[in-house]
Amino acid sequence: METAATLTLNPTIDASYAVERMVHTRKMRGLAENYDPGGGGINVARVLVRLGATARCHYLSGGATGAALDGLLDRHQLVRVRTPIAGETRIAAAVLDRESGKEYRIVPPGPAVTEPEWQACLAALAQIRCRYLIASGSLPPGVPDDFYARVAGVAAERGAKFVLDSSGRGLKGALAGGGVHLVKPSLGELRQLTGAELADEAAIAAAAMALVDEGRAEVVAVTMGHEGALIASAQGPLRLPAIPVQAASAVGAGDSFLAGMVFALSQGADVADAAKLGLAAGTAAVLTPGTGLAHPADIHRLRALI
Repeated sequence: METAATLTLNPTIDASYAVERMVHTRKMRGLAENYDPGGGGINVARVLVRLGATARCHYLSGGATGAALDGLLDRHQLVRVRTPIAGETRIAAAVLDRESGKEYRIVPPGPAVTEPEWQACLAALAQIRCRYLIASGSLPPGVPDDFYARVAGVAAERGAKFVLDSSGRGLKGALAGGGVHLVKPSLGELRQLTGAELADEAAIAAAAMALVDEGRAEVVAVTMGHEGALIASAQGPLRLPAIPVQAASAVGAGDSFLAGMVFALSQGADVADAAKLGLAAGTAAVLTPGTGLAHPADIHRLRALI
């Protein structure tokens, strides 16, 4: 049985570049160019496999860019299950301005998905044999608000634990149905979900614990960027301060966090230790320029600092 299956409804080809200095109008010569398969679930799978787990990528792709995404997944030697769609797979771009050290990111909305297409995706998921089903990323246009709740139902039928990282209507719709083992909202996503300011640590902890106490999720991992993370579970809230590092890129930090946490849970770690590996993995991702994500050597080195 595989460790995990990941679901990416709105994948990307992640293009990353570096320029000496960002200027308007003038042509800028790229100093570095790289292309990777991306989107939440695909990023999670990339890091899980690096850590030694087995992961199968379920995703939607279409058009000429969809064929290119398929090729990039094969280059990364990821096991994949593609649901074809009519729309063109999106391309996201990250550009590093070396002079300022700032990174600029452009993420398009992606193609609309028809009902037959998302129904075909659910049918493919009904064949999974894994311990964790991880859905990560936004809901594309055309997919119903309760889609991730339906995926949670598939996970339950197949004996898998459902893990979610989404935002907006995808996050709200899934939590309304319950059956979520682990959910990883960012602080901004938790604020949007609750409609509250959550101005201090006590308010953040209360909001996360409410999701646990109401049975909407067993574990809530709130990632807070350079301020670390807060984990809520039946054992109560756990605050993890950030590991201070010099950031090179923010791409895939949340996905790497989730991969590290699920990997540790799959190895028998408790929630606290799993969250620490997640924090180390998320921090490791920001050390890597562009779309490189977290690497095991950095993850284990940073874990020793917590």
